[in-house]
Amino acid sequence: MYLSTVDRPKTANWKGLSGNVFALGTVSLITDVSSEMVAAILPLYLVIGLQLSPAAYGLVDGVYTGATTLLRLAGGYLADRTNRRKAVAGFGYGLSAVAKLGLLAVGNSTAALGLVITADRAGKGLRTAPRDALITLSTPSGDLGRAFGVHRAMDGIGAFAGPLVAMAVLAASAQSFDAVFVTSFCIAAFGVLVLVLYVRDRPKPLQRKEPLKLALLKDPAVRRIVAAAALLGLVTIGDGFVYLLLQKREGLAFGWFPLLAVGTSLVYLLLAAPLGALADRVGRLKVMLCGYGALTAVYLLLHGPIGGVPLMVTVVVLYGVFYAATDGVLMALAGPVLPERLRTTGIALIQSGQALAYLGSSVLFGLAWQFLGPEIATRTAAVAVVIALVATAVLLGGRKVRA
Repeated sequence: MYLSTVDRPKTANWKGLSGNVFALGTVSLITDVSSEMVAAILPLYLVIGLQLSPAAYGLVDGVYTGATTLLRLAGGYLADRTNRRKAVAGFGYGLSAVAKLGLLAVGNSTAALGLVITADRAGKGLRTAPRDALITLSTPSGDLGRAFGVHRAMDGIGAFAGPLVAMAVLAASAQSFDAVFVTSFCIAAFGVLVLVLYVRDRPKPLQRKEPLKLALLKDPAVRRIVAAAALLGLVTIGDGFVYLLLQKREGLAFGWFPLLAVGTSLVYLLLAAPLGALADRVGRLKVMLCGYGALTAVYLLLHGPIGGVPLMVTVVVLYGVFYAATDGVLMALAGPVLPERLRTTGIALIQSGQALAYLGSSVLFGLAWQFLGPEIATRTAAVAVVIALVATAVLLGGRKVRA
């Protein structure tokens, strides 16, 4: 089975994309404003405010993404089994919105904070696969790169705006974090309302009785892309580590720390749609591998020869390129492999494998930073990315699995 089953478009115009793509993009934009208001300051709060060690932060960071693996699979399976992808996604968005209010009650309790973060990520785990499946079911196969590029660009607008909104709320409320949490909840609730009113489901009748997971795993192309996604997740360290390493090396003032995420999101916003279109034209695998090449450069530069503003700008730009070239492109790469009736489960399987691997990556990098030092840790991570790139090219670049 081929990863691309139709001819690629010769031009990168944006006409013809389903209204569902733009509706889902709007929901993601609004939700990301809410999420990034909180997420932009968490690494600094945990390491500086709560004095967590790098190893402890690595565990929290890994759990933040990886602990919802089973819920990703459950959400994907439930959405495919019931043919109610919009409802499952809506429940996930709603759960994340309610979790924002939980931040008001946790105080300085690390355990309570962990529970609230887990609830927020559980909502993300439930909604992501049904949302991406709705995009693939609303878009012709040859336009998937453009569709995901447009969606991720809209998502990037939210990620760019979120930290700026948080800084504005803090400035207007005498540095009140409670005001940030309440504002974040209100924005997230508005995103749920947009989903309910404007997103259309794409139900497809289930025609076979074969168990969904078994049917997916019988396909060697699916097994290969799941393996590649997990391998790439294992060599990707969290954003917080990258930003903390920059902050520590350059002595960046705490008040400017959220702007590192803003800069990355801005680059992502500008490049997600063009790179998605480029992936449709020249090949999705090529673009994705180039994105991980940019990530390798980021890791090497963190303890490289340049410093100061040039270092921070270069790292932020390359980091944004990495996300723009890999996030939506990976889902576009996987879409044509997965049959429509199993689309949500398949996407959840891929995302879950990557998230579980990411949990291991965060823990291992945190331990390496604490016991070997940040320089050895980042250079080892760069070597690991190069090895993973070669393995991914072998897995997905063969005659029977190509993009």
